[in-house]
Amino acid sequence: MTPSKIVTPFTLNSALKSTLNRALTGALAAVFIATPALAETTTLRIAHVWPGGSLIDRELFQAWAESVEAASEGRLEVEVYPSQTLAKSDKAYESTVSGIADIGASAQGYNAGRFPLTQVVELPGVSASSRQGSCILQSLYDQGHFAAEYSDTRPLFMFTTGPGYLHTREHLIETPQDLEGLRLRRPTPVVGDMFTRLGAQAVGMPAPEVFTAMQRGVVDGLSFNWEGMKTFRLNELAGYHTEVPLYDLSLFATMSRRSYDGLPEDLQRVIDDHSGLAWSLRAAEVYDELIRQGREDAEAAGHEFLVIEDALDHPDWGPVLQQTIDGYLEETGSKAGEIYEAALQLQERCEA
Repeated sequence: MTPSKIVTPFTLNSALKSTLNRALTGALAAVFIATPALAETTTLRIAHVWPGGSLIDRELFQAWAESVEAASEGRLEVEVYPSQTLAKSDKAYESTVSGIADIGASAQGYNAGRFPLTQVVELPGVSASSRQGSCILQSLYDQGHFAAEYSDTRPLFMFTTGPGYLHTREHLIETPQDLEGLRLRRPTPVVGDMFTRLGAQAVGMPAPEVFTAMQRGVVDGLSFNWEGMKTFRLNELAGYHTEVPLYDLSLFATMSRRSYDGLPEDLQRVIDDHSGLAWSLRAAEVYDELIRQGREDAEAAGHEFLVIEDALDHPDWGPVLQQTIDGYLEETGSKAGEIYEAALQLQERCEA
């Protein structure tokens, strides 16, 4: 009788090991071929000035972040840093240039002298709402009127606050002469020059610092839009409101060129799809809602109002506003005049 072949344990383990190794290698290769992007997650950091949890934080920046993450299928993760936690309001642009933030959002006016052509849209009478101002501003940028001012970053979208008015603690401002002797927070240097001409003391400070300054009596009032009165709780302190449109603050959300250029083309397209007029108007929608809420809050609190109709033609306020417009355009140069005329031509297309 021929003895049967005996397979030793050593021979069996070796065979199994070889088979398992081949199977595992094939399976891993299939996984990496099927999901090449597993290790390709990029984190983008947004630095902005608005309070965390505010409507602008939630419905604009958080919404933008969530939409980008979904469109990139998770390959882009976006971290939002509100309330100046990553970069101060006047450093948001420079922090984006240097790469401290991948995306910065703030006001052009916090960077004195850096965006003179952009700030033409801030002049009195250019726009009557955030929607109209945002449409005008983004359209002017898209047409190339002041693209050179942003050559060191990649702008995502631009928007505006809606008209800024006068708000005071002690009494109602009825005429320009009533500003004499008051300490007023200025939103931009242009409005600050106007205050100075009228005998007021113009005080510069970022929006998040105004509540404390007014509470402590550092300022008697301010020029602000209704959104800012709501977002920064200033209706709690200022009970008198003169609705004369002194300015419309321009705002930006822009991306570091290094961060953008470092993305693969398909992820750059995701960023491109979350840029431009559609998101400018998304921002304006949030702002106009806050403008409505801000004024309603003041009404509900029993505040006193004075509405200046047709301000540029008003016998008291018109000359002051026109002097502000003429002075800025003359100081900034002929290019500013061209942009001003282009902005006025966009008013009809960009309905308020």
